[in-house]
Amino acid sequence: MQTQDRFMSPQWKARFKGYVQVTKPGIIFGNLISVAGGFLLAAKGDVNLVLMLASLVGLSLVVASGCAVNNCIDRDIDAKMQRTCKRVTVTGEIAVGNVLAFGLALGVLGFSILALFTNALALLFAVIGYIVYVGVYSLYMKRNSVYGTLVGSFSGAVPPVVGYCSVTGQMDMGAAILLLMFSLWQMPHSYAIAIFRFNDYAAANIPVLPVAEGMTKAKLHIVLYIAVFALVSALLPLAGYTGIAFMAVTCATSLWWLAMALKGYRHGIDMHRWARQVFGFSIITITALSVTMALDFQVVSQAPLLTLVK
Repeated sequence: MQTQDRFMSPQWKARFKGYVQVTKPGIIFGNLISVAGGFLLAAKGDVNLVLMLASLVGLSLVVASGCAVNNCIDRDIDAKMQRTCKRVTVTGEIAVGNVLAFGLALGVLGFSILALFTNALALLFAVIGYIVYVGVYSLYMKRNSVYGTLVGSFSGAVPPVVGYCSVTGQMDMGAAILLLMFSLWQMPHSYAIAIFRFNDYAAANIPVLPVAEGMTKAKLHIVLYIAVFALVSALLPLAGYTGIAFMAVTCATSLWWLAMALKGYRHGIDMHRWARQVFGFSIITITALSVTMALDFQVVSQAPLLTLVK
């Protein structure tokens, strides 16, 4: 009874909530959708439920680990930003060492699941994505270079590729398209955040494009990246991986997103509101494409670019 009362205490609930928050559940959920999309696209209707569950759980734990470790690394700049100043790593509600240990434990568990149930290529992409996010982006590029967003976009594009390669064990054209497609999507998505969170990034002296080189250049890059993203996403149906439904969805969402981005050039527009709209629709776009490619797969034979069997 005493043990149960302790677990139900406000202090324990607050600590539990803190540990959940450092893993950034919203990011985990978004990545779950993209992993499932990549997996089901590659499975082509022949779904191994154990493999799919292992891919989803393993990659989710890896993402949670990266987010927790990122919280530890970013605690100094988080303290300067209104959006992040209440994080437990900033307030000291949970010791940084405990969060770091928690994050590393999640990573070990996640990588172990991927190693046991998937294959060498899926594991390799997960490892590379983790190293890029934690080691290259969080520790250096985010703080020191305007190209940090570009570097970070690679790690953000890894989840659907892990899902895809879990099934195929090979890096074929479909996996390459997914990697490029999701990397391109990350750029306008991230720049939109940087615009409506401009004051936070400026206060923390983070050299994201709108802060380092101005709003005009950031708006241009958003438009250009969306346009290229639209072209690359159309490669999936053109290469025979998906059908007409995916083509219809990608054309509709990408062109609407592009039209929304072009509104940023209107005279007197509210940049904060516009950036939020671009950000919000970016989530709708990538979710719609992930779901559609999972359902509108085509059974085709493709030559591998790289193969690593289990």
